[in-house]
Amino acid sequence: SVNVALLLAERAVFLEKGEVRFRGRTADLLDRPDLLRSVFIGARPTPAVDDGQVDDGQVHEGRESARHGVRLTCQGIVRRFGGLTALDGVDLDVAPGRAVGIIGHNGAGKTTLFDVISGFLAPDAGRVSVGGVDVTGAAPHRRAVAGLGRSFQEARLFPSLTVAETVAVALERHLPNRDTLAAALALPASTVMEAAVAERVDELLALLGLTGYRHHRTGDLSTGTRRVVELACVLAQDPAVLLLDEPSAGVAQRETEALAPLLRRVRAATGCSLVIIEHDMGLIASVCDELVALEFGSVIARGTPAEVLAHPRVISSYLGSDETVFSGDTPGPPGIRRSGRSGGSSYAAVAAD
Repeated sequence: SVNVALLLAERAVFLEKGEVRFRGRTADLLDRPDLLRSVFIGARPTPAVDDGQVDDGQVHEGRESARHGVRLTCQGIVRRFGGLTALDGVDLDVAPGRAVGIIGHNGAGKTTLFDVISGFLAPDAGRVSVGGVDVTGAAPHRRAVAGLGRSFQEARLFPSLTVAETVAVALERHLPNRDTLAAALALPASTVMEAAVAERVDELLALLGLTGYRHHRTGDLSTGTRRVVELACVLAQDPAVLLLDEPSAGVAQRETEALAPLLRRVRAATGCSLVIIEHDMGLIASVCDELVALEFGSVIARGTPAEVLAHPRVISSYLGSDETVFSGDTPGPPGIRRSGRSGGSSYAAVAAD
């Protein structure tokens, strides 16, 4: 909460993507709405230039999947950790081929929602359905078979394998023949399968712009490139619904700018739905059709990116509200003034001269 910093600190250093954009009195941040909105609310448009972009009309003309057209639905999801309610009656509906973004400050319940959807956490109430089938009690690998694919905040790959080898390993469950004897004797059942895997690896590397890295070890790659390799591994499962947990986390600005066109290309080429947790508002607004904002485990806004990012509750949630410190009718203590932002009675520290 920026408001907490404004209340407690006299000086501030404001970082964005590893670069210092402000250094000075904390109170002076109030005169820099460009800084506050750029990171927490504002959506700097991500360039729409997309090398090799696939038209929306070509979505289903490429690789076909029996699972495309699958709908993801969450109804009344509740998850508690002891006395803490992490999710409180969350509803989510992701139509086939749509891109939905999940936003909210740290601790809002975003990753917990992904854990419930993908089966790593059981909900205390509510249900999750994929393609109309209730998977609430299903294990994660069963949900993967049903069409769910997921990335995590940290890409954990095989550091000693090359990019091509890593993607080939991800295709293992699709192999129709795993007979070690056939592989040892180079029988057609094995060689034909290996050729099909190599062809699919080439397709994925080309789609994600990784062809030039095919012989690089994943341990030698940058964070951003490793995340793209992880995405290739998830796409190797041919998911109908792709869950991406903070794909730009720890990624350099230059690589982040290339991520939005890449995700649009993936969506167009595969026809899968996207559900994205992201703090980079420019990225998520340029990729998603709809945003859902969470605060303390509850949905506070949903709609188009423009509607949600301009919503007073969302702005108050990100920039901080005094409601947990002062009552709305109580004047602030000496040295505190209202910041004048809409959507909440925020206070900011003012240096006493």
